[in-house]
Amino acid sequence: MLPTLAPGDYFFTSKFAYGYNKYSFPNDFGPVEGAFRKPPQRGDVAIFRFPSNPKIDYVKRVIGLPGDRIQMKEEILYLNGVAVPRVRLGEFSFDEYDENLPIEYEETLPGGKAYSIIESFQDSRGDNTREFVVPAGHYFMMGDNRDNSADRRFDVGFVPEENIYAKATLVFFNKENRRGPRWIR
Repeated sequence: MLPTLAPGDYFFTSKFAYGYNKYSFPNDFGPVEGAFRKPPQRGDVAIFRFPSNPKIDYVKRVIGLPGDRIQMKEEILYLNGVAVPRVRLGEFSFDEYDENLPIEYEETLPGGKAYSIIESFQDSRGDNTREFVVPAGHYFMMGDNRDNSADRRFDVGFVPEENIYAKATLVFFNKENRRGPRWIR
């Protein structure tokens, strides 16, 4: 999830952002039907259980809502047939040993949610995809590190709403002291 989240980041989440469900509590003892459920919003950084193995937690950005059409064309994200605007910010370096520096962009979703992404390679396998249509009750998730992300374009699949249980809000500590506290946008 670079540049939003980095290796070694510890972050706070808001479980109440989406209400409570069985994954909101230890050992999956939350309410099966969910309580006070609110749907995730486009652009949220959400924590969810991997659809094919719910013992694994994933963190990705909500890109597509139920009914949306998502496609990547020449590194550009298309949402319902319209290119999502992005602005080049420059080279991104996280590790002093980086040889090929990825390019950082600010992407702005409909509704105004803006965040940074990075592109490491041209013509990677996720840069041109088929069109994905998000089924009812599901979400399309993508990582901000577009060329190095296990997401819907590859193997995660559409994420059922009941698998989404928290919203990432604040990085408070990095165990490698690489970056300080910051709000997650």
